[in-house]
Formats: sequence, structure tokens, C-alpha cells
Amino acid sequence: MPAKFPVTALVLALGLSLALPGHSAEPAANKKPRPAASEAQEENLLPRTVFQSLLGEFALQRGDIRTGVEAWADLARRTRDPKVVARAVEVATLTRQFDLAVPLSTLWLEIEPESTRARQAQSSLLVLTGHLDELAPQLAILLKRDPGNLANNLLSLNRVLARHDDKKAVQRLVDQVAAPYDTLPEAHFAMAQAAADAGDDMRASSEIEKALLLRPDWEAAALARAQLQARHAAASAIPGLDDFVTRHPDAGTARLTLARLLIGEKRYADARQHFARLLEDNPENPDAIYAIAMLALQQGDTETGRQQLEKLLSTNFPDQSTVHFFLGQLDMERKKPDDALVHFMQVTSGRQYVAARASAAQILLQQGKPDAARELLHNTHGGSAEERTQLTLAEAQLLRDAGRASEAYDVLAQALGVQPDNPDLLYDAALTAERAGQPERLESHLQHLLSLYPDHAHALNALGYSWADRNVRLAEAYKMISRAMTLQPNDPFITDSLGWVQYRMGRLEEARITLERAYRIKADPEIAAHLGEVLWQLGHKDEAYTLLNEAARQNPGNDALAAALKKFQP
Repeated sequence: MPAKFPVTALVLALGLSLALPGHSAEPAANKKPRPAASEAQEENLLPRTVFQSLLGEFALQRGDIRTGVEAWADLARRTRDPKVVARAVEVATLTRQFDLAVPLSTLWLEIEPESTRARQAQSSLLVLTGHLDELAPQLAILLKRDPGNLANNLLSLNRVLARHDDKKAVQRLVDQVAAPYDTLPEAHFAMAQAAADAGDDMRASSEIEKALLLRPDWEAAALARAQLQARHAAASAIPGLDDFVTRHPDAGTARLTLARLLIGEKRYADARQHFARLLEDNPENPDAIYAIAMLALQQGDTETGRQQLEKLLSTNFPDQSTVHFFLGQLDMERKKPDDALVHFMQVTSGRQYVAARASAAQILLQQGKPDAARELLHNTHGGSAEERTQLTLAEAQLLRDAGRASEAYDVLAQALGVQPDNPDLLYDAALTAERAGQPERLESHLQHLLSLYPDHAHALNALGYSWADRNVRLAEAYKMISRAMTLQPNDPFITDSLGWVQYRMGRLEEARITLERAYRIKADPEIAAHLGEVLWQLGHKDEAYTLLNEAARQNPGNDALAAALKKFQP
């Protein structure tokens, strides 16, 4: 609300052309006598005007909106002073008293028909009140009166109308207003945008092509065309953008969009060429640096990926936490846990925050600092229920890796007390219970999980494998694991479980074929241990021994392989 100010200042601010009584510049002797009624009317007008303007302002300051607006509206109608009317329109609009604001804006235009400000005010009100059918003449006049800004004003039409829900009505309005300027590419762009917002993609495509014919080097139009094409199939937008970038190699935004579309189509090599050109043109472009890093990592070029990520840390790239997370992972792959820990601890926000803290805790555990690792997780605060669950799972993993399976189970059980139907907690608690030597709890958790999610492939597999490994309820185990295989036919661990239950059922040749398939999918040490045992039982002892020894060399210290080698040691 406006600040309070003296009466004389208020009169001057409003610019009221009223004579102050007793202050006429004409000498009293030269004054002509006036009728008494007229004199009284003039003498009463100023006090009433000042009083009513103050009444309106004070009412608005007190929060009495309706009284304040009506006071200004009445004053505007009586004085017909343009500044008073403008103020009345302003307060009525700001307080959303549109039933008063619209007719007041009409009054303003009657008094000042050439006022651009008055016409803009009425146009805004017609948009706010949804009277698009009355808006076209006003917009047409505004466009005509501002030829110097015609192109920009055409482009702003859809922004002005963006909040209106009836997109078809907006399209009709924009067509009506922009059509007279069909020699301007901006007019066709405006009509294309309105058509696209209304779901009329065919018309939008037609208009955007007209815009490009008039202005072939217009990058915004090329991007709009690509966006329209990508609505139906992302790949269909690639040829047009590729052609545009070829003809206009400095079009950086178009090249960046093209590169991202190529990534979506898994054309990584092509995308990388475009990102390389972007970097050549602008070596400090953080978006291009990040994209090059991610593409390099996807293609297995970890050295380039690491170099670009390190370079990114010296730019204004907003998500520094993500950069540190990936650098930490790369350092783990390079067997440099100390360097990785430094990076993981600099992940302070974002989607990787919890994962980074969990990785940091694992490093501390490997350094012989289990208490520090657990304290780090306890001091990490998840911002959502999902993140808190991930922290619980990370702490349980930490305790299992430290050989404290019973404590790990207690952590999970406590979390299940708060979220008894959480599928991740149920599954992890089941596997931890088995490791802690409590198979009955494993069954309880998995059966509860399957009652909630009957097609949970990993729960079906885990329960079936548990029975098979203990050589109990083999027919039920086979049925469960087969169901899991149907749900995820290429999962190596489910395939391994199927081979193992076949072995327990005495179907050795089937077990060999199944386990060999699992090992081809993933050369996991536990799958190798199962396959080695089946081969041994089939009489292929040399093949079994060779397999187990090779797997042990690649996975030193694995308990399953060590047990198998000890069992079948010649």
C-alpha cells in the first residue's frame, strides 16, 4: 500500500486541475461575479476530492479492500481525471476487484483514447478475466502503434496468454492478431506456438516451416520444429537439426539439443563429436564438459571421463556434488580408496548424497574403522523416507561386512517396526536373517513380502533357493524359482538358483546346462562353485577342478569357492 503523505502532496501527485479557494492569480477587483450555486460547487469540489482520495487510501491500508476500491472508483467516475482513473484501475486490479477494474479501464480509454498505458491496462484485465473475445481489437491497436517492437511483441503474445486454460481460444486469438503480419517470420512462429499449445501439431508444423522459409537461419524456429517432431518420435527430430547445424555450425543451442537427442538414441559416438565441437567453440561450457565426461564413462573411456570431471570442478557447474560422486567411484575402480573418500565426503546434497555416504562408510570399514563408519551413517540425515531406508540398508550392509550379521538384523528389524511393509527392508532382513542362522525368520519376511507383491521375482528366488540349499520342500522351491525365471529370464542369479534346485532334485544334466548358461551371463564365484560341484558329480572332475581354480584366482578369498575346492581337493 502507498505511504501516507500530506493533502497538498496528494493533490499535486494526482495532478488535479482544481482551483484552490482564495488563491486565484486574478486580482479580486477584476473578478467577475459568478452565480452563487456555481461558486459553492467549485468550493466544495476540492475538499470532497481530497477527502475521498484519503478515504480510499486509508481503507486500503486498513485492509478494507472493497471500501477503498469503491471510493477510488466513485472518485474516478465523478472527476474523470485521467490520473485519478489510472489510480482507480490500479488499485482495483491489484486487489483483484475485476468487476470494478474492467469498466474503469473502459472509462480511462474513453477519456484518453490515444493512451497506450490505458489500452495495455485494459488488455491485461481482459486476459486476467478470460474475455479473449474482446481482446483482439486491443492487441491489434497495441501492435500497430509500436512498429519498432513489432517482432518482439508478436513473440510475446503466447507468454501473455500462457495462463489461459482454453488453448483453442488462445490459438484463435493469436491467429486473428498475427495473421495481418504474415510477411514476418515472428508472426508464423507465434501462430505455430499457439497451435502446438492447443495440440494442433499439423498446423504448428506448417507455421514453423513458413517461419523458417522467411528466416532460414533462425535457431529458435529450428529448435521449435525439432521439439514438435520429437513429440511423436525423438529420432525424427534428428535429421532436421543435423541439417540445420551443418548449415549453421555456430548454432550452439541447436547442436547441444542434437547431441542430447543422439544420446537418447544411443548414438554415443555421433553425440560425442557434437559435444567436442561445443567444447572447441566454448572450452569452459560446463554442460558440454559434463556431457563429454558422461559419454566417455559410458563408452569405457574412464581416463577422459575423469579428466573432464576434474575440469568441471573449476567451472561454475551447479551440481558439484554429482561430480565428486563420480570421481569417487572412479577412484574406487583405480583402487585408490583414500582419494575416493575425499570425493565422497564432498557430496553434500542431491540424489547421490546417501549413496556417497554409504560408500564413504565402506571405505572407513576397510580401513579398520568400523565405529567411525557407523557414526558417519548415523550422522547422515535422510531428507525423505526413501533416503532413510537407504541409510538403514547401508548400515546393515556395513555390519554384515564386518561379520556382525545379528546386529545387522537388529537394525533392520527396528526399521521394520516403523515400516513393516517396506519391500526393501523386508528383503534385506530376510537375507540377513539367513546369514545370521535364522532361516525361519527368512521365510517369515519373504512370505510377508510375497503376500504384498506376489510377482516379486527376487523374493520368489530367495525363498526357493533357501529351501533348495537346505534340501527341503524341493518341489515348492522349483515352482517358485521357475516363476521367478518367467519374470526375469536373463537374471544370472535366478538362473543359478534354478540349476541348483535341479541339482538337488537329482537332475544333474539339466542342472549342468542351466548353470553353464548362468555362468555365461555372469562369471560370479558362487555360480562357479555350484557349476563345479555339478561337474564333479557328473564325473567331469578335471573340468570341475580347472573351473574352480580359475575362479579362485580371479576371486581370491571367496568363501564359496574355498569350500568347493576343499570339498573336491584331489
